[in-house]
Amino acid sequence: MPRGRYSLHDPHDHTPLGEEHFHCAPGPTGWRYVSQLTAPAGTAPAADVAHGAADGPSVTGSVDLALDELGRPVRLELRAADWRVRGAALDGITWVRTDPTGEHATEGNVAAHAFTGASPAFLVATSRLLRLAPGGPATRVRLVALTAPVLAPRTVDQSWALVARTAHDAGTGPLMVDEYQVSALDTGERYSVYIAGDVVLAAPGVELEDLDTPPSVFP
Repeated sequence: MPRGRYSLHDPHDHTPLGEEHFHCAPGPTGWRYVSQLTAPAGTAPAADVAHGAADGPSVTGSVDLALDELGRPVRLELRAADWRVRGAALDGITWVRTDPTGEHATEGNVAAHAFTGASPAFLVATSRLLRLAPGGPATRVRLVALTAPVLAPRTVDQSWALVARTAHDAGTGPLMVDEYQVSALDTGERYSVYIAGDVVLAAPGVELEDLDTPPSVFP
C-alpha cells in the first residue's frame, strides 16, 4: 500500500497550493485512493486562525475515490473547505453537490466516463480507465472536472496517448514508468504525465515529494 505526499502548485505561475497526503492500494475488485489536503506552509484558513489552530498544517479538503476492476468510479467523495461532492458512474456520471450551509444540495448527471480534478488520483484513475498501449493512437475521453474551492462541475474533453513505457532501476527491481501525452481539446493545451503503477511521479502542478513503499503493480 503506497503511502506518501504530493506537493501541489499552480501549473502556470507555480504558486504553492498545498500538499496532499495519500495512501492507495489495488484490491480484488479495483483500486482505492484516500488523501487529505493541507494548506501551504505558513498559511491557514481564516476559520483556523479565528479558533487559534494556525500552528499546524490546516486541512483544506479530502479525496476518497474507489474504482472497479475496469477503472470506473464506483464511489467518489470529494471535500474542499465546506463543499462536498459525492458521485459515481451511474447512467454516465452522476453526482450530488452540497453547499456550505448544507441546506441546498444539487444533483447532476452527464454522459461522461469519469471524474477529474486537481488530485493526482484522477490521473491514475483515467489511465486505468483507458488501458492504453504504448505507441498506440490517442483516445478521447469526456470527464467531469471538480476543482477547489467550490467543486463546481464542468464537463471537459481530453485526448490521452501513452507515448512511452520505460523501465527504471528502483533498487528493488525495475520500475515501469508510463509517459502520457494529454491534450485539452477545448484549449489545445498539451502536457505530459508520468505514472508508475498507481503513483503519479510528475505532472503539471504535481510533484511527488515522499513515498514510503514502491508503487503498486496493477494486474
